[in-house]
Amino acid sequence: MAFSTHWTIDHTCGHQVQHDLSNRPADRRAGFARWLEARDCSDCWRAARQNSPADKQQWLATRRAEKQQAAAEWEQRYEMPPLQGPEKALGWAVRCRHQLVTAAYTALVAEGDWDEADWSETEEQVRAVTRAGWWIDQRDTNGEDLPELLAAATDADRPTENPFV
Repeated sequence: MAFSTHWTIDHTCGHQVQHDLSNRPADRRAGFARWLEARDCSDCWRAARQNSPADKQQWLATRRAEKQQAAAEWEQRYEMPPLQGPEKALGWAVRCRHQLVTAAYTALVAEGDWDEADWSETEEQVRAVTRAGWWIDQRDTNGEDLPELLAAATDADRPTENPFV
């Protein structure tokens, strides 16, 4: 007896759709059918996600502005120096620095075994790295890796006040 390849699925949106599952191994069809039942049908799924490009751009601009505001408030509160680099990259770098440093604080102090004295040393190292590109390059890093990354930062990432060095 052949195992069924066509399944009638009652989706969560209320639609009933006939699905051809012949491209799946026989032992995985029932599980996939259960997974499909827990979702909207393809048409409803697409309709729910079809926002106009203007709506997406507006949402993205709003989200970026919120993150930028939070990063600016954080910079001011913790007396972080301004970053240096191309104007186009500065906003992004400020958000990256804020995200990485707050993730590091959470991982090392709030959830880890560091105390505030340990963190204050790291915070001083954070203040020394002002090259915007460095923070952008570290944007996908785990917070607990920040001390090691700061130790590996070069003198180019930590500019001095003397422009002739």
